[in-house]
Amino acid sequence: MSLPTIALHLLEDAHLDARYDPASQHPDEATLREMRAVLSGKRRGFAALTPFAGPAIVVSVAYMDPGNFATNIQAGARYGYGLLWVVLVANAIAMLFQAMSAKLGIVTGRNLAQLCRESFPAPLVWTMWIVSEIAAMATDLAEFLGGAIGLSLVFHLPMLIGMAITAAVTYALLLLERRGFRRLELTIGALVGIVGLAYLAELFIVPIGWADAGRQLLLPRLPDAQACVLAVGIIGATVMPHALFLHSGLTQARFPTRSENERRKVLRFSNIEVVVALTIAGVINLAMVMMAAGAFHAGHRDVAEIQTAYLTLTPLLGHAAAVIFLVSLIASGISSSVVGTMAGQLVMQGFVGFAIPLWLRRVITMLPSFAVIYLGVDATRALVLSQAVLSIALPFPMLALIWFIARRKSMGVYRSGAPTLLAAAVAACFVIALNLLLLTQA
Repeated sequence: MSLPTIALHLLEDAHLDARYDPASQHPDEATLREMRAVLSGKRRGFAALTPFAGPAIVVSVAYMDPGNFATNIQAGARYGYGLLWVVLVANAIAMLFQAMSAKLGIVTGRNLAQLCRESFPAPLVWTMWIVSEIAAMATDLAEFLGGAIGLSLVFHLPMLIGMAITAAVTYALLLLERRGFRRLELTIGALVGIVGLAYLAELFIVPIGWADAGRQLLLPRLPDAQACVLAVGIIGATVMPHALFLHSGLTQARFPTRSENERRKVLRFSNIEVVVALTIAGVINLAMVMMAAGAFHAGHRDVAEIQTAYLTLTPLLGHAAAVIFLVSLIASGISSSVVGTMAGQLVMQGFVGFAIPLWLRRVITMLPSFAVIYLGVDATRALVLSQAVLSIALPFPMLALIWFIARRKSMGVYRSGAPTLLAAAVAACFVIALNLLLLTQA
């Protein structure tokens, strides 16, 4: 009997059956009716997009997590608007790979982890699973630190208490999925909206040099070696391994199609959602850099930590600006933690064929976060190390995704064409090379 089978029986015998498997979730009746109305041509225009919206909004949270806060604040404080173009490039790469992941799930009815288990040798599958689980812990580290920092600064709480509150809220939000995936998607969408509105408000408070920002956005340059390392960090914090796995899982059972015409329509709606959701995420990241540039670049270029940014904002722009910043950080930490847990369950279910109770996964993945705070490790250093771990895990889903998208056996007539595959290969090599640079610097 295989190790996964033994583990599954042990879990079942212990009655630990509170599982979360995003791949098994189908639309509720109301959403299904709306989808059918769109696919049959009875519902058109903007209203046709809303039933299919959700997966890209959920994964877009990964592009606005506390790791992005840290790198974007440093970029704006040290180089002003000089690294805005890096955010733009990172977002374009993210759009390409998330669209590919969504397409894989829609066409094959499998998520990326499942296809890896079915197609790759067992040693490689187990290696990918272990690396992905380690990456899940590293991701949780950044997300929990972000939420805990925000709560501790707003309510003057110890970091450990802030992390416990973040964990409890995250678990409560995940339980919403039992009443239908749509509720969880809407909740995550609301948290994304909070982050976006917070930074929109910041742009009205912080003095922004719009002409200079627009020019730097389209002017690729790296002033020095430190800017190169920071650019690596921005891209490394943007293209996330768990988001590539999760997107295929969220689309594999969500869009029930009965014909090739319907499948093509669903793919088109999926691509539109990816572009819209990640454009919003990209704009929020640009706003983060611009806020830091406007607030800190002139006289506080040494701002490199989230706590320092908050403490510096208060005398510069007032208490309201600082609190808005922390509210966005808390929303980011909680929502990205929820999405990270969803991805972790999907990865385990896909790679090794069994899942563990939701509460147990939360305990396992957040233990390193509590250990870091309990031992007094510097939060910023922990964030840097977590990004280094993610850089090790990133090549696995990127290369696997390109492999499956390029295979006619997997995709049939939906196999991506040469231009898409070439762009993906170049982007993958670029991201992997930069992340290896980040790893060596870390």
